Amino acid sequence: MATYTAHPHHEARRQRVNLHGEATCRSLDRPDEVRTFPKSKVELVHSGHSHIGRGTYQPGWKWSESVGPIVHMSSCASMHTGYCLQGRMHLRMDDGTELEFKAGDAFVIPPGHDAWVVGNEACILIDTTGFGALARPD
Repeated sequence: MATYTAHPHHEARRQRVNLHGEATCRSLDRPDEVRTFPKSKVELVHSGHSHIGRGTYQPGWKWSESVGPIVHMSSCASMHTGYCLQGRMHLRMDDGTELEFKAGDAFVIPPGHDAWVVGNEACILIDTTGFGALARPD
């Protein structure tokens, strides 16, 4: 039988983030919240301080045209960590760096970017870090 003795720092961190909280299983097919924007929607499930979302972006969607005017920003200020289920998305960072991801790709995107759907197929993403703050209604 294995035993584990927590370092005091680790125990304090465990209490702070509530690692002993309740396990949950939620369906994105029954979201807690749906946020709609021109040519897109984000379906969110909430559990404590965590938010997991599925974003569906139609051909022609672009962050700076769909969400930017709502939040009065020229680029997205959220970090995104996720997985692309369908389609393709092109990304341009504020520093000019560009990349494109497609179905089957995992991604980490720092704040300061614009993004748009590539091609004639909707892009569907799962995001575990950035959708909770995306154009949150006041």
